Amino acid sequence: MIDLYTAATPNGYKVSCTLEELGLSYNVHVLALAKGEQKEPWFLAMNPNGRIPVIVDRAEDFTVFESGAIMVYLAEKTGRLLPADAKGRSRVLQWLMFQMGGVGPMMGQANVFYRYFPEKIEPAIQRYQNETKRLLTVLDGHLASHEYLAGDFSIADIANWCWARTHDWSGVAIDDLPHLTRWINQIAARPGCAAGLNQPPRVVSGEELVKSAQTMIAR
Repeated sequence: MIDLYTAATPNGYKVSCTLEELGLSYNVHVLALAKGEQKEPWFLAMNPNGRIPVIVDRAEDFTVFESGAIMVYLAEKTGRLLPADAKGRSRVLQWLMFQMGGVGPMMGQANVFYRYFPEKIEPAIQRYQNETKRLLTVLDGHLASHEYLAGDFSIADIANWCWARTHDWSGVAIDDLPHLTRWINQIAARPGCAAGLNQPPRVVSGEELVKSAQTMIAR
C-alpha cells in the first residue's frame, strides 16, 4: 500500500493521476497548505523542503518526495509509463524535465502574480504569462507531429498535462494552439487521469483558494 500526502494542486495531481493510471492502491492524506501543515515537523521528516506531494511505499518502507521523482519511482516500480531502453527513457525524462524546469515554475509564478498577489504588478504578470505561452507553444509545435510527447503515453504526458490543462487559471489562452488542445482533451478522456483529478476532491471555492494562496505567500 502507498500513502500519498497531497493537496489539490497540479503537482499533487501529477502523482494521483500516475497512481490511477498504474492501477496502484493508495491512501490519500490531504494537507491543509494554508494552515502550514506542510511545515510541521512530522511532514518535514518526510520532505525537508516542506512541499507536497510525498509518498510512502509501505511495502518497501521507502519515502519519496518531489513529484517528478515520485512519478519515476512509480513507473520503475511497475515497469509502465517509462520505457526501459535508454533512448526511450531519455525522451520521456527530457519532457518530464521540461515540465519541472519550465512549465510548472512559470505557470506557478503566473498564477501568483495574476491570481493571488494582492498587488497587480503588470510587468511581472506579463513576464510569466508570456513565458507560459511560449512553453505551451513549444508543446503545441511538438504535438503537431506526435500523438504524445515521447512515443507512447507516459509520465511525461501526465506531468505536462496536469499543468497545461490549467492555462486559464494562469490567464493564458490556447485558442491558437490546436495540437495542444487536442492533446489536453485526449488525456482528459482517460479514466485514470480523470480519476486522479479527484484525489483529493476539490471542495473549496475559487475565493477560498485565492485566500489560501495569499496566506501562503504571506508566510
